[in-house]
Amino acid sequence: MTQQYFVGIDIGAGSLTTMVIDSHGTVAGSASAELTTRNPHPGWSEQNPQDWWTALCSTAKQALAQGNIRADQIASVALSAGAHTPVLVDAQGEVIRPAILWSDTRSRKEAAELTQQYGDEIFDIARNKPAPTWTQPQLLWLARHEPDALARTRRLYVAKDWLRAQLTGTWETDHTEAAGTLLYDTRRLEWSVRLCEMIGLDETILPPLVAVTDVVGRITPEAARACGLAAGTPVVCGTSDTSIETFGAGAVAPGTGAVKLATAATLTVVSEAPGDRPSVIHYPFCVPGDWYAIGATNSCASAHRWLRDTFFSGNGMSGAEAFAVMDQEAAGVPAGADGLLFHPYLQGERTPYWDPLLRGDFLGITFAHERQHFVRALYEGIAFSLRDVLLALAEQGHVMEEARIIGGGSRSATWRQIVADVLGISIVVPRTTDASFGAALIAAVGVGAFPDLPTAAAQTVSIVARHEPDAERHRHYQELHAIYRDAARALFTVNHRLSALAGE
Repeated sequence: MTQQYFVGIDIGAGSLTTMVIDSHGTVAGSASAELTTRNPHPGWSEQNPQDWWTALCSTAKQALAQGNIRADQIASVALSAGAHTPVLVDAQGEVIRPAILWSDTRSRKEAAELTQQYGDEIFDIARNKPAPTWTQPQLLWLARHEPDALARTRRLYVAKDWLRAQLTGTWETDHTEAAGTLLYDTRRLEWSVRLCEMIGLDETILPPLVAVTDVVGRITPEAARACGLAAGTPVVCGTSDTSIETFGAGAVAPGTGAVKLATAATLTVVSEAPGDRPSVIHYPFCVPGDWYAIGATNSCASAHRWLRDTFFSGNGMSGAEAFAVMDQEAAGVPAGADGLLFHPYLQGERTPYWDPLLRGDFLGITFAHERQHFVRALYEGIAFSLRDVLLALAEQGHVMEEARIIGGGSRSATWRQIVADVLGISIVVPRTTDASFGAALIAAVGVGAFPDLPTAAAQTVSIVARHEPDAERHRHYQELHAIYRDAARALFTVNHRLSALAGE
């Protein structure tokens, strides 16, 4: 019997990855392609959906070639991407404008107005509150500033669904992605006419809802010629990256969770029901019947890259070499970076403040601080922001004793230990952490290779390292975190004044 393989495709903030796994969860091939985010105005973050398709076509061919895998050995395909990224399509199937990313803050005025006018009602229906990261205020911004774009729209996709449509020609989404639009009724598990009415949206442009593991179509001959996969290959719906990453890391039972150190940093915990407070985000989980709560700091790997480009570029080093030097130097700095603190609010902040006007800072600089202190402070500052998330989750009854760690930042053993010490919980490192791995597992479940998602995770996810918190360092970090929070709050007014002066 010919070996079968499964393909997972993930649209990340900075790159698209295609991964091929076998029925044991072993990675047989993987390839990534960079994506360009455009910032035409302050606070704007957009991508061209066509870039995703170009990246899929190149990486799918590379991943198959890397594993010496024939296209007819692929049993199924599934996709994931960041939530809140709307793609508007006209009657001819053409994309109307660039996709607005979750990190875009242009709709902060609309989010504030929705909160003022309908905040309690929105939370009651959607179990989340308006913020610029959500599709609902983004669409309200478009209605005011680009009304022709909305008038021409006949179908609204979110990112992974538009990309999947290039493979199948079909139109649908899953319940997690629907919740990510802030247009979804979490009690009725359907689109909310009321939430659409608040922004004057015609709900007929919203896609049909399906299950995460449903086979929604097959690769068309035209798509097959472009991407190198076989025509007729089943394509499974998939879901949002945070859901898929948590599942793909092996956190599938209520009370388990994941830390992600990627473009943004997130902390996720699986739960049996959505929470009752708006300090964190609530989504339906990919495992049927469960939910997950998630909080995030906007800038993680993006802040790390900014520090690299600002302080460590040049000298003939590649980007990867510069990161390695930074990590080595940070490891030699004592906990607390000799009194240097970093607030990672380079693009505003989400949990727990939900304030797009906050700004980043290094606090406590002296002549004794050198560049390695700034790296250590950055690692610690992002961990402190994750502790803010942990405390917000705890306020809603979510207690975590360990978390799986994923994302590019998880490659740093120093950073992993800092996260364990700051959070005071065990940090567990899965062998494979990319969202594309979880997507490939969902593809496998969709065609019956595993009976369900928990079984797929239990049989394929393996652990390669574990970091336990050091009690002494944890106590020290608790004291520093108290200073970190006091300083953040003391600077709120200053941040707003600076933003006003800069015309934001």
